[in-house]
Amino acid sequence: MKDCLFCKIAKKEIKSMIVKETNLSLAFLDIKPLTPGHTLVIPKRHRNSFSDLKNDEVLDFYKVIKNVMNTLRKKLKVESFTLGVNDGKHAGQTISHLHFHIIPRYPEDKGGSIHSIVNFPPENLEEIYDKIKK
Repeated sequence: MKDCLFCKIAKKEIKSMIVKETNLSLAFLDIKPLTPGHTLVIPKRHRNSFSDLKNDEVLDFYKVIKNVMNTLRKKLKVESFTLGVNDGKHAGQTISHLHFHIIPRYPEDKGGSIHSIVNFPPENLEEIYDKIKK
């Protein structure tokens, strides 16, 4: 996509601090990190959502995530991570190019669990399951 920030980073039109690169994926440090080592992983081809990835991209994407986590674990001496994707506008996605956050967690970072993001009245679990299975 012509005006996509992450497509420009993938094409090296915009400089980034690359942590890992394959033919299909790119991992680079977030320019506004939440913690030291906060890394983004993107598919090189423009994909809006995780569900838009082709099967070969999914496998490569997760291999890069695992590799980056292992690198951060070793180099930054970090033991814990928060991992996530804001997939879609209502989930907080601000750039419509899929990007996966690898956020190293430190004892003093004062962050919460991923469960602290959403507070929604609970629905009947059986009704939700029936909707999904129909």
